[in-house]
Amino acid sequence: MTTPLGDDQASRIPPRPPLPKRSDGASPAPRTGDNLQAQWQARKAEFDTHVSHARDQIDLANERIKERTGRDLVLAILVGLLIGAVIIGSLVFAKWSFVLIGLAIVLLAVWELVLALRAGGRRVDLWPQLVVGAALAAAGYFADPWLCWVMLFVAVFVVVIWRLLGQMLARDGRTYGDVLTDVFAGGFVQVYVPFLGALTLLLLRQPRGEWWVLAFIIVVVVADTAAYASGLLFGRGGRHPMAPRISPKKTWEGFAGAVVASLAAGALIGVFMLEIPWWAGVIFGAALVVSATLGDLGESLLKRDLGIKDMSSWLPGHGGLLDRLDSILPSAVVALALFHLLTPLAAAA
Repeated sequence: MTTPLGDDQASRIPPRPPLPKRSDGASPAPRTGDNLQAQWQARKAEFDTHVSHARDQIDLANERIKERTGRDLVLAILVGLLIGAVIIGSLVFAKWSFVLIGLAIVLLAVWELVLALRAGGRRVDLWPQLVVGAALAAAGYFADPWLCWVMLFVAVFVVVIWRLLGQMLARDGRTYGDVLTDVFAGGFVQVYVPFLGALTLLLLRQPRGEWWVLAFIIVVVVADTAAYASGLLFGRGGRHPMAPRISPKKTWEGFAGAVVASLAAGALIGVFMLEIPWWAGVIFGAALVVSATLGDLGESLLKRDLGIKDMSSWLPGHGGLLDRLDSILPSAVVALALFHLLTPLAAAA
């Protein structure tokens, strides 16, 4: 334990030697240690200034983008990178783990869609949707391909009959048109989420299927990102909107950027990941950018009909889970078809 020095002890400490005086009478030169410390403090202050300025510029740009798109770009990027790392890791290192992730995503997306439909005035039963949806999605990986179609029929039949029986027991005077809308909404949930999820898992179970799943997800993400960036840069003010009544912020400039990026990504992924010729990769990218765009517009039409901006707020900076799956789910059909069409080219190469 340190104790303070007494007067007699302090007097024994030799004083610090004074700086030597210069012969011309000028002030003595500072010590080398003092010089280095001053330089370090100056450099640190300059670095802190640059960092603060860069942070202010990023915040300003993020606020401008948020005003135009309603999205927090920085937060969206961080969340997107985290989700991407989980998906890539599961596909590359443990194929079976993607099955668990896929089933969890399907169930969460069903939950989200049912709640959105309910908020829009539709009567959709949640728990039957989750139970038969899980069975339908799992059939894509664990059952024969033809059973996926059988399970789709069974799932739609179950949710429709369940809703009709529930309406008969309720006897609340709901009109025939409203009941018919409820029935179609319940069947749509099964087709849109669990069945398309089952096709993704069906592609996964194919030889080298994990690379095809990863490839089509990458191309779709590239298309979405390029459309977003190109729309911000060249489609300011909605210069040439694609479908103003469905999604006013989607422009032809953004679609052009998505096409260019998707073709380039498809060619590279085709050669280095799927082992198919570059021109087959271009076809892969072209087909997926069309399906991704149509899927995006389709969900925008659904949200406009429900009177909502996002399916939910589960993913910070992105909105809902389905707001990120709107381009991926329909593209699973195209990816599975292209797998069967283009795989022979890889075998012949």
